[in-house]
Amino acid sequence: MAQHFVIHGRVQGVGYRSFAEKAASITGVGGWVRNRDDGTVEAVGAGTREQLDAFAGYLRRGPRWGEVRAVEVTECAPPAGARFSVRY
Repeated sequence: MAQHFVIHGRVQGVGYRSFAEKAASITGVGGWVRNRDDGTVEAVGAGTREQLDAFAGYLRRGPRWGEVRAVEVTECAPPAGARFSVRY
């Protein structure tokens, strides 16, 4: 299964993408993460329900210098490839 995340708050310029990449590695989630022009961060994660729940928990917490205010989650089609990547 796969989920699409949009993370709101102070999430750009604080290492959020690297944090998400590390969280994906810890939880075994594939997919990607990138900054959006509107100041949010967008991610797609693919894995089991348990993996995605754990990944979402990390995304809601965010990195030390960030401040996550909200995370929108929707089901989506799985991304191509099994690895997690940072998109620029």
